[in-house]
Amino acid sequence: MTELEKMLSGKIYDCADPEIAALQRKLNLLNEEWNATPSSSPRKQEIFKELAPNIHPSCFIRSPVYFDYGCNIYMGENSYANYNLTALDVCPIYIGKGVHIGSGVSLITPLHPLDAEDRAIYRNEKGVLTDQEYGASITIGDHCWIASNATILPGVTIGKNSIIGAGSVVTHDIPEGVIAVGNPARILRKITEQDKLKYHPELFAE
Repeated sequence: MTELEKMLSGKIYDCADPEIAALQRKLNLLNEEWNATPSSSPRKQEIFKELAPNIHPSCFIRSPVYFDYGCNIYMGENSYANYNLTALDVCPIYIGKGVHIGSGVSLITPLHPLDAEDRAIYRNEKGVLTDQEYGASITIGDHCWIASNATILPGVTIGKNSIIGAGSVVTHDIPEGVIAVGNPARILRKITEQDKLKYHPELFAE
């Protein structure tokens, strides 16, 4: 098993492995180039195809973004992410179709050992400074809304149609069709028929 395979499968891996380090260097450059390229430039779309090849072309992503590897982010049709999306894709991040992601959202898959000795920097067999890391995948179901500045932590699954409130920190799975808020995020209530716009005429101009 290569270090990259270990990383993607959620096993302890050496983050200084040459293959992994090369991927990160490439992504750092692509992040910088895409973030600095004007939206009006045809080059913007070309860069993004290389930056995040598994994000569906119908998605709309505002710059800047900050990805670790890019290729481990899978996003379905017609999803959207506002400014300052951070998606640290040490393990795969699965985002469904029709998902709305607010500004400043963080999707975090990396993990570090809890024991300080296990977490310490050390020299690997090649004499390169590194540490022990691992991760856990994130899954966001179809038609979710992840509001601004929410943080989704490693291993979390969010059920379809659910809403995560602004600034929430999601530490555990959230079922489908609910509103969850807070730190740690807790279920506030179910989304019901009464939440449909037709029951809220006050929201429409006369």
